[in-house]
Amino acid sequence: MKKVLIVVTNHATLGTTDKANGTYSPELTHALHVFMQSGLDYEIASIQGGKAPIYGTDIEGDEVNSQILSDVNFQNQMNNTVPVHQLNIEDYDAIFYPGGFGLLSDLASNEEFAKLAASHYEKGGLIGAVCHGPAALLPITLSSGEKLLASHIVTGFTREEEIDYGTINDIPYLMEESLTRAAAQYRKVQPWQVFVIESGRVITGQNPASAHDVAKAMVKQLSH
Repeated sequence: MKKVLIVVTNHATLGTTDKANGTYSPELTHALHVFMQSGLDYEIASIQGGKAPIYGTDIEGDEVNSQILSDVNFQNQMNNTVPVHQLNIEDYDAIFYPGGFGLLSDLASNEEFAKLAASHYEKGGLIGAVCHGPAALLPITLSSGEKLLASHIVTGFTREEEIDYGTINDIPYLMEESLTRAAAQYRKVQPWQVFVIESGRVITGQNPASAHDVAKAMVKQLSH
């Protein structure tokens, strides 16, 4: 059974504000739903381990979100995430980074996960990320000394979406700008449209609505 390592943030607020944050639930649950339906196993990890913060758990009418959130295995994993220092990256066939603003404050600059992801990628592994998740790709440096993103086309949450969502003044930095500087190319479509880019073994999605399709694209590559 193929296994996906899902990396989540430990940062529980929006930037330096006191607004509750963490991982944005639907980006995790909709991707997980696809992985589980496709017969993939998963493990949830974070930098520090332990209970990981999550928000967006009370969205009305999102049955997939509600269904996964009530799954006992999922609850156990989110309450007991594996700390990065305990991971053996060889155990996984893919890495997935769901978004949420929290990771801008930890995963986007974490060297430990970056090293694991670089090793995984260089051995033929697959990496997926959605919304703010692609910020976690910023610190990944390959053994050649080149940044992973330097040779990839990516997307991620846009400036327009930050404005629409009312977070433009609270985020620690604008991810679109960081990705534009770091990646071979950054692309986007109209706010809130589903948009996924497959750049070899790096798959990114623009916003929460794109989580399902990022996971589908990952499953397709894993089944080859």
